[in-house]
Amino acid sequence: MSKVEILPNFIGGQRRKSTSPDFDWVRNPATGQDLAKVPLSGPEDVDKAAQAAQKAFPRWRRTPPGERVQYLYKLKQLLEEELDNLARSVTEECGKTLEEARGELQRGIENVEVACGIPTLMQGYNSEDIARGIDEIMIRQPVGVVAAITPFNFPAMIPLWFMPYAVACGNCIILKPSERVPVTIARLVRLIERTGLPEGVVQVVNGSRETVEAILDHPAIKAVSFVGSTTVARAVYARAAADGKRAQCQGGAKNPIIVLPDADMETTGRIAADSAFGCAGQRCLAASVAITVGEAGKSFRDVIVEIARKRKVGYGLEEGTEMGPVITAESKSRIEALIQKGIDGGGRPLVDGRGARIAGYEQGHFLRPTVIGEVSADNPVSGEEIFGPVLSLVEAATIEDAIEWVNSGRYGNMACLFTQSGAAARKFRHEADVGNIGINLGVAAPMAYFPFSGWKDSFFGDLHGQGRDAVDFYTQKKVVVERWPKEWSRKF
Repeated sequence: MSKVEILPNFIGGQRRKSTSPDFDWVRNPATGQDLAKVPLSGPEDVDKAAQAAQKAFPRWRRTPPGERVQYLYKLKQLLEEELDNLARSVTEECGKTLEEARGELQRGIENVEVACGIPTLMQGYNSEDIARGIDEIMIRQPVGVVAAITPFNFPAMIPLWFMPYAVACGNCIILKPSERVPVTIARLVRLIERTGLPEGVVQVVNGSRETVEAILDHPAIKAVSFVGSTTVARAVYARAAADGKRAQCQGGAKNPIIVLPDADMETTGRIAADSAFGCAGQRCLAASVAITVGEAGKSFRDVIVEIARKRKVGYGLEEGTEMGPVITAESKSRIEALIQKGIDGGGRPLVDGRGARIAGYEQGHFLRPTVIGEVSADNPVSGEEIFGPVLSLVEAATIEDAIEWVNSGRYGNMACLFTQSGAAARKFRHEADVGNIGINLGVAAPMAYFPFSGWKDSFFGDLHGQGRDAVDFYTQKKVVVERWPKEWSRKF
């Protein structure tokens, strides 16, 4: 792909130039290299995509589910064959390490695989003789034209949270990738073309805020999936709902981990570091607060500080790199300002990752892992999403105090507990007010056949992404009650 290519939209089975003259640059966050230009499409392009999807929908919905999934089987095969190339694309435009990018692709492929089970997952149910001679049947039918608005931090995986299920259920979908990372989706489109999927089933419209607003306001689009910050998720949910659309909107997070004194500190520290600093902290399941209980405070602090100081930061394509850059210079500045707020609020900088300079990559947006100790409940960073490689340390006297701290936050995406006590683990999983629970692991990422279950300000909607929730979201239930009296039957 040319470094200065203006990426096309993908509408009606064809790559099309956006009607908008406006564009933005896509740059490698580690090197500053220009990768492509992305058009900032407006309402006209969204309308073309919606019309193409609407035109394709009647035929696609009548395609038997067993036939629909044959295209997904082919897509799964192509994704596996091109995994390394796609992973490299993710690293180049997103900044994560190549190993992290491969893991992201594998998670996306798992969702394609689960969606291939739609002939079973989409089944309804029936009852014979609900009254004498009367039967009742529930069937599932596709919603129609749907859209997914996806973020920068998982350029491949999160679109694959939505697209396979939507398509398998008989819908036609419009993808709007983040304008910061559209190159991977452009390459995914080439694979979709190779599957032979009928034109109009999948569209891609590049753009920014105006594109999102046009999607939310278009009357042909019946459902919207979104992943991003809580502020935007709330606004997207409200605007979509006001227009009568279905919406599932994943927001931000402030994910705590609790460390009990009986935890294995070396293992806990390694797992916690991978959670907090993996993907440069730019994932909605990154640990951002470690709550140590009792005497776990000093031992965990010593371990996590040593690991943070030794973590190798650099370009994700270079062997041995453990953490890449953050996505933009603006993100780097915002994270550094929040670190200072945490220090000004009484926190102690045990490891300060600001001012990082990586030899050979001076144009990159690098920070090093940061650990802030002695963070109190009223510290500005104790409840604010940082979305960077920053871990705050909080001390609690008991597990009850730690759980209270978890439940007092506005977010409810994930919380994890490290312990050897089954009783403590059971108490924690029962009482913690979050949607994803981890026991002795740092990233409680659900498998594709389970819902990605955020709570509180981390999610707006009723049905989450992945698994059976996705099938429920992308289908509408129709109940048929029927009677066939003998005397009405024709005699042959």
